[in-house]
Amino acid sequence: MTVFLSPDNDEAAVKAAAVGLRDWQQSRQDLNVALVYGPVSEEDRLYIDKSPVDQLSITALSRTLGELGLRFEILNPCEPTFVPRLTGFDAALSNLHGPFGEDGRLQGLLEYLRIPYCGSGVAASAVAADKILCKRVMGSLGVPTPAWWEWTGSAVEWSGQAVMVKPPLGGSSVGMALVREEVDLLGALADASGPQRHPVLIEKYVSGQSVTVGLLELPGDSVLLFPPLFTEVHQADFYDAATKLDEDAAGGVTVAAADLPAEVRAAVLEHAKTLWRGLGLKGSARIDFIITADFQVFALEVNGTPGMSSGSNFAVGAGLCGLSHGDVVLALVHEAMARPPYDVPLPTPHFTGFPGQRESVA
Repeated sequence: MTVFLSPDNDEAAVKAAAVGLRDWQQSRQDLNVALVYGPVSEEDRLYIDKSPVDQLSITALSRTLGELGLRFEILNPCEPTFVPRLTGFDAALSNLHGPFGEDGRLQGLLEYLRIPYCGSGVAASAVAADKILCKRVMGSLGVPTPAWWEWTGSAVEWSGQAVMVKPPLGGSSVGMALVREEVDLLGALADASGPQRHPVLIEKYVSGQSVTVGLLELPGDSVLLFPPLFTEVHQADFYDAATKLDEDAAGGVTVAAADLPAEVRAAVLEHAKTLWRGLGLKGSARIDFIITADFQVFALEVNGTPGMSSGSNFAVGAGLCGLSHGDVVLALVHEAMARPPYDVPLPTPHFTGFPGQRESVA
């Protein structure tokens, strides 16, 4: 049974877990970790092309793995040798986002190859990454979320109220738009749907304070809830892609511990726990909420692969619990290695060649 820890009430347990992780790391200097990252999704391509190198998660993760003394290598999924090279590592730590990275497809490949990996499994990753599916699960779990509907290309009626238009897959608010006027709706829907004409999530715009909660799995089947963080945006209508990218290091957002009334804080953390359990999340996650002026709490999204740059929301939350970036990475790798061994009757993968790229059908 999962035990949820709070930095307010379980400081000794968190410190003991951190010490235990460092002791474990000293005994596993032979570990060889595949650090998976590359320009697979639009989100990752944007960060690679535009974000300062020192703000990238891959930079922080590489530095931390090196400081920990663990062997690692960055594997690019766009390289033709990616799959056979994976089989030479003890564990995979992915920082891919969006389709093929955090939506269950990479996780399914790793499961088939029987390579331990950090983070949630196939089903939890797929549901968390799909905003429409995740909304349905929120409803089934009784977690409040803003009113929403799915657009699949049919005529849409303007309600007269502002809405958020969101692509179903991907993060960092890429393709997302706040629509206040009817004249802007169809363009926003077309942008979010993309050339493949994906369904689009239309969500009632709820004004309020953005709050995010990180969760980290620790040894002993315990999960640490980070303190809720306020994210205050200074130069945009919402926490959009440009603000998150911060290409010019303008500092368009402030992240700080949220000063919430006790009952509101308790509600946020309880909803976070419900979503962790209900989705079957593993390793780490970050859950975003909006809190209105009259303290109504609404869940927005679940991020199964939180950004891991040194200044990310997740790293800030961990720091408030007394955990370093290294402690977080060790917790992720430890959880992957502590899972039961694979016992399915699959042959040991042996690669001798690869088929050519599939051509699109006209």
